[in-house]
Amino acid sequence: MSVHKFTDNQIPIDKDNLAIILNEDLCISTAERYEYQEVKKAILDPDKIVIFSTSPLIKAGLGEVFGFTPGSFVEGKMVAALRTLGADYVLDTNFAADLTIMEEASELLDRIMNKTKSMPQFTNCCPAWVKFVETFYPNILPHISSSKSPIGMQGPTIKTYFAKQRGINPEQIVNVALTPCTAKKFEIPGEEMNASSKELDIPDMRDMDYVITTRELAKWLKEEGLNFHELKDSDYDPLMGAASGAGLIFGNTGGIMEAAARTAYYIATGKNPEDDFLNLLPVRGKDGIRSAKINIAGTPIRLALVHGIDNVMHIVDEVVAGKCNYDFIEVMACQGGCIGGGGEPNTEIPMSDDIRKSHIDALYKKDNGMPLCFPHENPDIKGVYKEHYEKPLSPLAKRLLHTSFQDRNNDLGLKQIV
Repeated sequence: MSVHKFTDNQIPIDKDNLAIILNEDLCISTAERYEYQEVKKAILDPDKIVIFSTSPLIKAGLGEVFGFTPGSFVEGKMVAALRTLGADYVLDTNFAADLTIMEEASELLDRIMNKTKSMPQFTNCCPAWVKFVETFYPNILPHISSSKSPIGMQGPTIKTYFAKQRGINPEQIVNVALTPCTAKKFEIPGEEMNASSKELDIPDMRDMDYVITTRELAKWLKEEGLNFHELKDSDYDPLMGAASGAGLIFGNTGGIMEAAARTAYYIATGKNPEDDFLNLLPVRGKDGIRSAKINIAGTPIRLALVHGIDNVMHIVDEVVAGKCNYDFIEVMACQGGCIGGGGEPNTEIPMSDDIRKSHIDALYKKDNGMPLCFPHENPDIKGVYKEHYEKPLSPLAKRLLHTSFQDRNNDLGLKQIV
C-alpha cells in the first residue's frame, strides 16, 4: 500500500488500483484507469477475436456526449460505432441480465421455500456494494446472493457457450465490457472471475478481459474522429443479443428487484404475473429506501431497495441488529443506481436529478415497448439453458454463474482509519 496523505479521514487508494487513480496533490480528485488502448491493440491483432458486451445505460447515456438530448436511446448507433472501431462481435449484456434474473430469482425462492441460506437476500450486481460489505461488514456476507452480476455471467458464457456455438477458440477471445461503472474495473480481475479457465482447463484465462466506461468510450470515439450522428444503426449479433425489458431496467435503482419479482412469480407458479408486476410502482422513484410487498403462490415476500451508501448503512445496521423485516433487498452504491455510475459522461458535474431522471425514463420507456417482458420467454435464454446450463442452479450454472466472497476487513488496516 502506498503512502497516503489523508489517513485520518479517507480510505487509502493503492497506486496499482485497477479502477481509479487518486491525485494526491488535488486531495480527492480521482479518474478511472483507462483500458481502451489495450483493446485497440487487441483489435489490431489478427489472432484475437474482440467481443464487446454493452450494458443498458450506455445506450441511454452515450448520446448526450455527441449532442443528443439527455436520455436519448442510441442503441443502434452505439452498436454501429463499435463495429466501426473493429469489433468482431457486439453482444448485449442485457442477455446476461436476464440470466442473472433467472439464477437470482431461483436462489431467492430456494432461500424462502427451503430455508437453505440466511435471509434476507441482498443482490450482488453492484461491485462497489460487495466490496463495501467485504471490507466493513463481512459478517453479513452469507446474505449476499451468490448469483454473479450480469458482466460476471456474460464473460464465462461467451468463452464457453458462445465460443462453442460459433466454433471459436476461447483462447483467442478478448472480452470487453462497456459499462457506466468504474467499480467493474475492480470486479473483473477478481480471483473468482476465471470460471471459464477452470471449466475449460485453460490456465490464466479471464472471463472478462477489459472494462470500458461510457466516458472512456466517448473519448475513444472522438479520438477516432467518428461522426456519431451519421452512423447507420446496426443490430446486435445473434445468440446472445436478445434481451427482455426486465433485463433492460437493471440499470435503474429498483430494476433488479422488479425484474426478479416477475421471474420469481413464474418459477413458483408456472405462469406469468399480473400486470401490476410489470409496473411495480412502489419501488420506482427517487427515495433512498423504497419497499413493496408482493404475493407469490400464497407466500408474502417483502421487497426493499436502497441506493447511496448512507442509506445502505442504515439497512445493513438493521440486518446486523436482527431488526430487518425484508426478504429481498436490492442495493446500489450510486445514487439512482447504475445511471449515476462513476463512468457516466460528465455533461453535468455533479450529475443533476434531471439527467438521472432522463436516463431512468429512457429505460422504462423502452421496457414498456418491448415485446419481451420476461427473461424466461427470451429465446436466447431458453437456448442457453437447453444447450448449456440445463436449468437455473444446475451444477454447471453454479460453477460458471455463481461466486463466493472474501473477508477484506483487515486489508486496509481499518483500526487506524476513522
